[in-house]
Parts: sequence; C-alpha cells; structure tokens
Amino acid sequence: MPDQRSDIALLIIDVLNDLEFPGGERVLPWALRMTERLGPFAEQMRKANVPVIYVNDNFDQWHSDFAELYRYCTRKDARGRAVARALKPAPDDYFILKPKHSAFFATSLVPLLEHLGTKRLLMAGLATNLCVFFSAHDAHMHEYKITVLSDCCAAESDTDHDMALQQLQRFLHVRVQRSDEVKVGASSRRKRTARKTPESQK
Repeated sequence: MPDQRSDIALLIIDVLNDLEFPGGERVLPWALRMTERLGPFAEQMRKANVPVIYVNDNFDQWHSDFAELYRYCTRKDARGRAVARALKPAPDDYFILKPKHSAFFATSLVPLLEHLGTKRLLMAGLATNLCVFFSAHDAHMHEYKITVLSDCCAAESDTDHDMALQQLQRFLHVRVQRSDEVKVGASSRRKRTARKTPESQK
C-alpha cells in the first residue's frame, strides 16, 4: 500500500512492553487505563489517514522482527500482555525498533518522517517520564511541533506523569492535550505517494 504523506503523525512509544522490570507492576494499572484512550484514538487517526508510527524498545532481542517482538511481549507470563494485545499495530502502521530511551536515537525515525513530510508529532506511550520524555526532547531538537497526549501516556504514578508533562510544557513549550481535544483537519493530510524505504532502512 502506498505511503500516506501527512504534516502530522502519531508516534506511539514502547506500548509493546512486557512490563517485566522493577516498577512495572506500578505501571500496569496506569497502562491499562491508557489503552482505553489510546486504542480508539489510534484508530481515529488511521481513519483520518494520519500515519501511525510505533517506536519500540527491542528488549535486547536484536534478532527480532515485529512479529517476534509482539509474541515476546504477549507471552503467557508477561505482565504487560494485555496492554500489548490491546494496542497491537494495524497492518499499515509503521514500526521501528529503538536501542535506547529516545525514539530518535540510532533509529530511522527522522528519515521516515522526512519521507512522509511530517512536521507535527502527536506523542503517546510509556513511560511519560522516561521514553516519552526523552523522545520529546529529541523531537524538540529536530524542531518538530510536539503535542503530548496526556491521557494516552502512563508512568509508575500520577506524580511522575504530571511532573514530566509540566517539565515538557515549561522548558520545551510542548503542547499537552487530551486525545479528545485533538483536531485533525484536511490541511494536515496530503496525497498518497509511492512507497519508498528510507535509506537507513535499506
């Protein structure tokens, strides 16, 4: 299917996650609550022809592709199984593996966004004060316009979540909105173009 060029894209960070780390048990209830908002919002963006891009930790599974990573995070004993299953990417979504906290560090995200013509990012995922926070900082350095979806992110506590959002607003002037406050107009979308793999993904 050809790529959908768009001024805006939805960046979903680390939601395919087994949550098997110290503090993961505290993230789980917030993450489950997040899926109730993020799942429908991602589907709304797909219907509006807005690119949905999953950027996910590789969990040191360096030989994994998406299917293997999804199976790993939805294994029977994985704490985050229900979250990963609820937010499984659709067939036409984009998927990028990352080695560190930021969605931008050592990944092909920038070439992909340039290919799509994206200037504004809607950001969601786990955790608000870690990977979403680091990714927003790098997006700012790349001069993207950033909106963080407050009800589509989660952390170990509401204190961690709120503090991270306050820091992003104060120092990076990031827009923080609920998913039901986001409006995507026709001016944000462009015509389809033939699929072309970014150079760094070849």
